Amino acid sequence: MGLSLKEIMEISKPRIVVLLVITAVTSMYAANKLVPNAPPLDYLAYLHIVIAGTLASAGSSALNHYYDKDIDPKMTRTSTRPIPSGRMAASHVLIYGLLVSCISVIYGYFALNALSAFFIAVGIFSYVIIYTVWLKRLNSSNIVIGGIAGSAASWAGWSAATGSLDLLGFLVGFLVFVWTPSHFWCLAMKLKEEYTQANIPMLPVVIGMQRTSKYILGNTLILLPYSLLLCAFGMGIVYAVIAIVSGGLMLTYHYRLTKNPTSEFAWKSYKVTAPYLTIIFVAIALDAVFHFPLF
Repeated sequence: MGLSLKEIMEISKPRIVVLLVITAVTSMYAANKLVPNAPPLDYLAYLHIVIAGTLASAGSSALNHYYDKDIDPKMTRTSTRPIPSGRMAASHVLIYGLLVSCISVIYGYFALNALSAFFIAVGIFSYVIIYTVWLKRLNSSNIVIGGIAGSAASWAGWSAATGSLDLLGFLVGFLVFVWTPSHFWCLAMKLKEEYTQANIPMLPVVIGMQRTSKYILGNTLILLPYSLLLCAFGMGIVYAVIAIVSGGLMLTYHYRLTKNPTSEFAWKSYKVTAPYLTIIFVAIALDAVFHFPLF
């Protein structure tokens, strides 16, 4: 049960790492272009946010693996993870998670700035303590509040570029928080039976598939106008067009989900919802390059 690269990659959840790093880097780039008097950035600054973000996401994901070691064997999706399958010792995962998480904050402090390091720490704390340890097993609002961890990645990137967090930077990051319920509840509908077996109070387990689908639609009805609200605070035409198209596609699928609240269609909706965050943050960066203000 050594620390092989394959197992380290698995406990680090590379897909989440990539998503959060994209969020941080695009936020950093947009802040540098859109915030007046922002200091110039070189490629090294972007490398620093990539390293800090990768370490923070990997470390917190490993701690999530460690804490969930008792419920992972109860779910088919997670039963083959390194700890329940016996490929890694739980103590090794804990040490790796703690060490990498601490290094990410220290690295962010010295390579970026104190505020960026603070938001990196907020992201780790939100995901590990607030979501994984506190809310996941106790309350169906778990993923809603836990979504702040994704927002923290954007705030870390924005503040890395400017040394501060203005209103637009806050709103850009909060977009992740608003998107998270629609995204994760679709997955929870797909995995409802597994969450039931593990006694995890995800929303479909607590209120059923039909009502959850309506919650998803309701959340997306909030997300779409919220995403366009950013245009009143500095985002331009390029962003607005992409936000309308991508948000409209989500809205269409989530409306259809209320008419067909099955795990199969929830999975289709999840596949539409999952790329939204990458698309919208790439749109934020593109808007900073080709900036045509709406107001």
